[in-house]
Amino acid sequence: MAERDGTSVYALLQRSVKAGVAALASPPARDTSGREIVAELAMVSTRMVDVERLLDRALFTACAAYCYARSAALALPQSDEAISEEINAAYNRQRRLAREDKR
Repeated sequence: MAERDGTSVYALLQRSVKAGVAALASPPARDTSGREIVAELAMVSTRMVDVERLLDRALFTACAAYCYARSAALALPQSDEAISEEINAAYNRQRRLAREDKR
């Protein structure tokens, strides 16, 4: 460090000791920012859970819309139960694909 600053090792040592003594003489005031950060992180975590639920519902709705539209476009005579099975299969497939992308 002394070479990088263009000073001697002794000058760097003296500067380090002065900085250390100054830090000990006036320690930083204890603040509540740590608690505030934890509270904010907890709030963000809660909001992320809400967003995840909302996205999950949007995915399910999109799968349902796709399956009903496909059934109507192909003029397939399917019952709601059969389409529900397709919806659940499509939804589960998309969730599985999303998990695989994370790896």
